[in-house]
Amino acid sequence: MNPSSRSTSRRRFLTTAATGAVLGPYALALSGQTVAKPAGNFPNFARGEVVRTGGEVGPDGRFVEAARAIPLAGHSQVLVVGAGPAGIGAALAAARAGAKVQVIETAGCLGGVWTAGLLTKIIDGGRKTGIMQEILQAMVARGSDVAKKTKGEIYDPELMKVVLEEMCVTAGMKIQLHTQLVGAVTDKRNRLVAVITESKSGRQAWTADRFIDCSGDGDLAAQAGCKFDVGINAQCECQPMSLMALLTGLDANAIPQYVREVAGEKAKSNMVKLMRDSGIKPSYSAPTLRLLHSGIFSLMTNHEYGVPAYDAAQISEATIRARREVHQIVADLRKLGGPWKDVAVVATAEQIGVREGRRIRGRAQVTVHDIVAGKKHADAVCHVNFGFDVHNVRPGDMFSGLDEIEQEVKKYRALGSKPYDIPLGALIAADVDGLMMAGRCISGDFIAHSSYRVTGNSVPMGEAAGRASVASLRLGKLPHELSAPELKAT
Repeated sequence: MNPSSRSTSRRRFLTTAATGAVLGPYALALSGQTVAKPAGNFPNFARGEVVRTGGEVGPDGRFVEAARAIPLAGHSQVLVVGAGPAGIGAALAAARAGAKVQVIETAGCLGGVWTAGLLTKIIDGGRKTGIMQEILQAMVARGSDVAKKTKGEIYDPELMKVVLEEMCVTAGMKIQLHTQLVGAVTDKRNRLVAVITESKSGRQAWTADRFIDCSGDGDLAAQAGCKFDVGINAQCECQPMSLMALLTGLDANAIPQYVREVAGEKAKSNMVKLMRDSGIKPSYSAPTLRLLHSGIFSLMTNHEYGVPAYDAAQISEATIRARREVHQIVADLRKLGGPWKDVAVVATAEQIGVREGRRIRGRAQVTVHDIVAGKKHADAVCHVNFGFDVHNVRPGDMFSGLDEIEQEVKKYRALGSKPYDIPLGALIAADVDGLMMAGRCISGDFIAHSSYRVTGNSVPMGEAAGRASVASLRLGKLPHELSAPELKAT
């Protein structure tokens, strides 16, 4: 079954459940989003009270959980799911515009792939204004000499955590980390009105007037019942994932030909030649070594192929494989002696880097034709300068057996890309009202996605979604009803 075809039945179940007893006596009036206080006493996790739920295994092998009361954790004007680059842009823009903002994040820090993913490089952020420029300037002001030389684009992930926390706390938003989205609730008008989460606090419901999906993989939109596309074919084959690592024990002056910011693009081919000549076979054919500061380097040397971004079991297996590969490669480099004799892994990323997950169907779509033509839009929210960057979908050269898509990519690469706009409509869900997206889960095709997915574009997309959400509230409209002049006036 194609993943997008599951969305309708999921949404119907959630809507039915919500209008029944799922929220229990916390009485969420879906039409008006009014919330009544609970009438009785409910289990308190902090006091160690036990919550027991019933249920049974049905004839189809699925466990059917009995209805239970879910505590209502709070109401906000704008709720942002995911605090990666897009979520930071969305939350800051909405909070600074005066909205009451709630952020829900799975990891134990803000920043997503920038921090928990140890990315260390911001692509296509340098020409951006607004919040993206603020973050870059903070990295320059407080970062290393490398950060200063690269205008903040090469950064220290630990410093990034602190900078983002300071910005968000100052803006006055509420942040809940260590919290996983597990459900969404729509009302009879097909408007998103609540999300369900799980955490140390148990299951909780959160209501809001506007929602922004910045999860990267379109998790909220999928839970709400939106249609989406994945990968290049019915098997949902996507660009591979990569696990980043931090290294120490190296002297940049002894290995300049392998350091990306010293030797440029040639550093990648030099690095892979060194590895292969030494009998090391990295799964990624363009390994990248970057100097951050104080003898700390980042390394990307891994590709995990054929892993769906919505399958936790397969992502777990990929993460374990990737971490094992990274440690083995570093151990083999250490055996080379010389400048490599003391190289060691300081840390591997908490989360594996996902290049491609769901692409949620929006009111508009970014296509490869837009990029070739350098298309402009009256309701532009982000100007993209980055070109095509399609990583091999399968091991081997290009697409290894996927001749049709390989020819398509080669064709458009030959035509070349031009700077282009992302329209507001690509950030607005087509199937559910009151929901926007920002980051790599916006509406676009496979090849276009390889261009706009980078994090320097995610921040301004989030910023635009945050502003548009607040503007729609002030004007008494839904985001898809905003005109280009109304958007520019925010």
